[in-house]
Amino acid sequence: MIQIPLGFYLVDLDFGEERINIENIHVILGLTIFYIVIIRLTNKILNPAPKLDPSIFKGQVFLAKMNHILLYLAILSITISGILKKLFNGETLIIFFKEIQIKDNFELADQFYNIHILSNYLIIFLIAIHLMAVIIHRLFFKDNLLKKML
Repeated sequence: MIQIPLGFYLVDLDFGEERINIENIHVILGLTIFYIVIIRLTNKILNPAPKLDPSIFKGQVFLAKMNHILLYLAILSITISGILKKLFNGETLIIFFKEIQIKDNFELADQFYNIHILSNYLIIFLIAIHLMAVIIHRLFFKDNLLKKML
C-alpha cells in the first residue's frame, strides 16, 4: 500500500538526490511486488481455489472473479509500464537477475508513463470496490468473509 502514495509523492519532487533515492526505493518495491504476484499467479494456476458453495449468487461470483482478474491485470500493468517507462528513458534495470538497457525513446516513455498513471487510478478504484465488498458481506450478509479469506 506504500507504493501508490510514494508514487504520488515522487511526481511532485524536483530532480535531485532525494528524488533519486525515493525513486530507487519505489522501483525496488515495485519489482518485489511484481515477483510476488508472478509467484502468486503461478501458485493459483497450480493450486486452484476450492469450489464455492452452490447457493452463492452467480452474479456475485462473477463480480468477485472479475475484480480479482482486474486487480492482477492492474498490478501487472503498473509494473510493466513502470519498467518500460524507465527503460525507454534510457535507464538500466535489473529484471529477473539480468541487467537490461534499451535505446531511449522518450515518446514511448511518456506513453508508458500515462499507462502507469491510469493503471494506478484503476487499482485504487478496484481496491475500493474490494473493500466495499468485504464491508457489505460483514454488515448485510453477516458472514465473516475476511476470516474465510485468511
